[in-house]
Amino acid sequence: MNVLLTGPFGNIGLSTLQQLVTRGHQVRCFDLKTPANLRVARRFGNAIDVVWGDLRRPADVAAAVEGQEVVIHLAFIIPKLSATGRESESRPDWAWQINVGGTRNLLESMRALPNPPKIIFTSSYHVYGRTQHQLPPRLVTDPVRPVEHYSHHKVLCEQMVRGSGLTWTVFRLSATLPLRLQMDPGMFDVPLNNRMEFTHTRDVGLALANAIECDRLWGKTWLIGGGLNCQYTYREIVSRSLEAMGLGMLPDEAFTNIPFATDWIDTVQSQQLLNYQRFDLGDYLVEMKKILGWRIRFVRLFRPWVRRWLLRKSPYFQQGHVEPIPPEAASAQVHI
Repeated sequence: MNVLLTGPFGNIGLSTLQQLVTRGHQVRCFDLKTPANLRVARRFGNAIDVVWGDLRRPADVAAAVEGQEVVIHLAFIIPKLSATGRESESRPDWAWQINVGGTRNLLESMRALPNPPKIIFTSSYHVYGRTQHQLPPRLVTDPVRPVEHYSHHKVLCEQMVRGSGLTWTVFRLSATLPLRLQMDPGMFDVPLNNRMEFTHTRDVGLALANAIECDRLWGKTWLIGGGLNCQYTYREIVSRSLEAMGLGMLPDEAFTNIPFATDWIDTVQSQQLLNYQRFDLGDYLVEMKKILGWRIRFVRLFRPWVRRWLLRKSPYFQQGHVEPIPPEAASAQVHI
């Protein structure tokens, strides 16, 4: 099948691309021509067709959609953990041009074709807003109450996709952490008691690859998450992640108390249809430790200083509070 993948070289994009190529689909990748994207694209060689361009330019988008049967639209400016360092909440007008304007260009280019392709639009469970005062899980039918620029953009794009006249489906994804170490200050913007559903990026890639081969999902919205085994509090996710890196849990004062737009979700129907849930947070952390390799030894060696550096990134940590350096730090011993 001819599949266009927008944002193919990011977190979820790369997982999806690997699944599609393995299955023998003819994949066209549409992304910005940056040094980082060029390096990733070279890894696939002739297995993929790459069209470099910008979602804000209609001519670029029109060239990308020509001859495609399905479009998986992943490209979006996100609020946190962006590999580019440019995020939707700090530059909302610029993000709107790419997120909303780019999606509009994509839909218009698809409609202009004599045989328009189907579209899978990836949204987010952030669209439900702050729901910690409600009993979980969130359902597809729950009202949307976006609180960030990012989730407002997602809601607008969902509406455009549903009203496009194209064959469509919408996937609302839960938290999908990237397979890279990124100490983003945004990690402190979630309360430790916040419910959060984890989904492994490889499971999302599998769900999207399975979706293009499934006739029963079109015209509906689906919740994509890790399932019951991946429903955690944020404290569990942070503490297990930091322990795996050898840093240990950070003080509660470093984290906000303002509820965050994440929750546990009902994925029973999507799992029955797409059969994608394989990994949990433990699997993710094992993989992350392999990726980090020798760097974990470095982090553990300089643990007190790394913790202090990380706490300085928190806008919530008590001003003037400095963690004492334990005596064992002076011995420069590495404990694995």
